[in-house]
Amino acid sequence: MKNTNSALSSFLKEAKTPYHAVGVIKERLLAEGYEELYESDSWSLCDGGKYFTVRGGASIIAFRNEGFGFMVTATHCDSPSFRVKGELEGRDYIRLDVEKYGGPINYSWLDTPLSVGGRIVVKTEGGVEARLADIGDKTVVIPSLAIHMRRDVNDGCKLNVASDMIPLASLRTSEIRLLDLIAESAGVDKCDIISYDLQLFSAAEPVLVGLSDEFLLSSRIDDLSCVWGCLEGFLSAQKAGSCPVLAVFDNEETGSHTKQGAASTFLRDTLMRVSGSEEEYNRRVASGFMVSADNAHAFHPNHPELADKENAPTLGGGIVIKYNANQKYTTEAVSDAIFREVCRMAGAEVQSFYNRADMVGGSTLGSISNTKVSLRTVDIGLPQLAMHSCTELMAMRDAELLVLAMKKFYSTDLEVKGESIKIKG
Repeated sequence: MKNTNSALSSFLKEAKTPYHAVGVIKERLLAEGYEELYESDSWSLCDGGKYFTVRGGASIIAFRNEGFGFMVTATHCDSPSFRVKGELEGRDYIRLDVEKYGGPINYSWLDTPLSVGGRIVVKTEGGVEARLADIGDKTVVIPSLAIHMRRDVNDGCKLNVASDMIPLASLRTSEIRLLDLIAESAGVDKCDIISYDLQLFSAAEPVLVGLSDEFLLSSRIDDLSCVWGCLEGFLSAQKAGSCPVLAVFDNEETGSHTKQGAASTFLRDTLMRVSGSEEEYNRRVASGFMVSADNAHAFHPNHPELADKENAPTLGGGIVIKYNANQKYTTEAVSDAIFREVCRMAGAEVQSFYNRADMVGGSTLGSISNTKVSLRTVDIGLPQLAMHSCTELMAMRDAELLVLAMKKFYSTDLEVKGESIKIKG
């Protein structure tokens, strides 16, 4: 458990933005002997070769050129946050002008140390170049309004992004501005910065909580905990008769409809180039399987009335398989059975999740990705509380179980004849 906590906490800390998350994954893959491919180049793949490619700076697909059927995990590395538009210079203060990204719980971002980071685009001799950047150990804060000025705050107060969620950066008399720190971290001159994609993120480090240190309190648990678990399983799996593929997408929190999101052609384009022909691609997809891994709502002990009575997963109870009659989740009987068998072989417990029948839940990237690549798919996740809060909560045990399951998944191949499927692993 200590090793899991150390590795997962380190990943959550370093993957502060989607661009940084892909940077961390790239470093890990390169250290394991993977070669980066560029979509603009011709690909010459060696049998048994290990490769990855990046699109949009914050989506990455890695694969080993071996086996036949594609065994894919799909996760996302973006989280609800606030994107920086620029600085606001007022009477006494310098503030940051922001807009909402995805669906954050606004109040959870108040009165807590926040940092800023992402990517910048700088001038070079031959054109432009994107680089990772952040403001280091400096922080900003979004101060809440005193109760004396908002007497109804504890009765359910709606926060306005354009006024209540503006971070305080410094006094107006300060000589330091945001781009000064950003440029310094990237090792460039401020005047060479042409544009940027910067966002707020929590400056608090992951911490164990609970009387037995059984819980992890951290930002970006949704969905970086699944990204980490799938990455660990991908790298540690034994060679099988399948082709292992790790897909991490950006922009799930805003619907995935971008050039690098799950609704894009990124996964299909990559698998097609690995296959070499339409016929081979169709056969390998039909022989494959995808795990769409995005976290699930755990039973909340303070609000049992919001959960399905029979299908409400608990923290520490194992990997969650997610179901929805209207196909917000892809799980159906065959994909459910296959994944359950993989988890049984791995020794990883599973739980079931349905929304309460009269409540509408969230969706994820599985069904969206299936409109581009028609893989048999199951939707899973780790149970968590405080989803979309600045700081979220999960159980460490579930992260360990996900690694076990993903290691077994990537060591498995399927023999498919219609709805008759043999699982080998």
